[in-house]
Amino acid sequence: MALQGVVYVLVVSRAGRTDWVNINTAVLTLALVPMAAGMVLAGLRRHGAAIMTSTILVVGLFSVAVSILSGLRIPVSYQALAACLPIPVLAMAYANLGFQRTSRARVAIAKFPGADEVARELGNLLVITDPQEPLPDVDILLIDPRTNHNQEWSHLLANCYLRGIEIMPWASYREIRLGRLDVSTFEVSHLAYSPSQLIYARWKRLLDILAVVVTLPVTLPIAAGVMLYLCFLDGLPVIFVQIRRGYAGRRFRMYKFRTMYRGTEGGSTGKRDKRIMPGCRVIRKLRLDELPQLYNILRGDMSLIGPRPVAEYVARSSALVQPKYEVRSLVLPGITGWAQVHSGYAGTVDEEIEKLSYDLYYIKHLSLDLDLQIIFKTVTTVLFGAGR
Repeated sequence: MALQGVVYVLVVSRAGRTDWVNINTAVLTLALVPMAAGMVLAGLRRHGAAIMTSTILVVGLFSVAVSILSGLRIPVSYQALAACLPIPVLAMAYANLGFQRTSRARVAIAKFPGADEVARELGNLLVITDPQEPLPDVDILLIDPRTNHNQEWSHLLANCYLRGIEIMPWASYREIRLGRLDVSTFEVSHLAYSPSQLIYARWKRLLDILAVVVTLPVTLPIAAGVMLYLCFLDGLPVIFVQIRRGYAGRRFRMYKFRTMYRGTEGGSTGKRDKRIMPGCRVIRKLRLDELPQLYNILRGDMSLIGPRPVAEYVARSSALVQPKYEVRSLVLPGITGWAQVHSGYAGTVDEEIEKLSYDLYYIKHLSLDLDLQIIFKTVTTVLFGAGR
């Protein structure tokens, strides 16, 4: 709120305005926007799109605030309003994401074979062993549809409906809570996109192109600087090309800046790999070595966000162990992705299968909100050096 007020005052002051009563009234009115948004979002304890929900709410409340100021005949600076709007939008999106992660509903789980193990994995949940015992004070009851949808449990489930307690399959709750799927039980038939997902999937390609074009004034000078530095260190070529597995299993040439000495590229990279040239660890940490992949995006080989494309030998060896690995190719591979911000390098096939559980989650829950979360997490990953 304070930053929003400072920005508004700075913009209107540069325009030469000195009507401080009107300026202060506008600042105080705009300050009510994040306060009101916070109270509304606190009431919406569980919702699927944390970023989009907060963004729509803040923009709506901001519009109401501007309408109130206009109705009161208070002069406002629309340039200042435009400068202020991103502040509460970003602040509330970040706050709502944090709230969603820390806010935990009261959850119990109905008894079924393996319920005790699931309860421990999800945080020592209360296990209801007797369907005739009084229903505890919970928000969600987890069930196993094959075990608990019967006459024995029908009375308890009916009470849940009457009391407004949400009934959810334990596998679905586990998936959302952990952010990954159980690869062993996943089937392609589980992919049933909603209308909003289908619309976003169609527009995602256009958004990728727009993002690349809009950021060119920033990315091109940075890329030119990296190229000159690498050329000074080890000469040409500065681009490393590798064949990767892409959409629908097609092979494509993926481009990266060469951060290793000539003739030493390829294979897994260790933390103290002597092949990496001086200063290039910083380039890799900041992901500047992946700037040439913006060209891959323009070509249609990749997306900004999606499962990370792997080398052919990695794809083949992983698919031999887990045939469902091929499902990763149902969407365009990305520069960053859900698996990249949740786990580090995959040096073995088992680690690749572990990352597959996150990639499948991304494919199933594809949405603008999830992509925005990945962008936020990627920034954190770059700053703190976790994942890849």
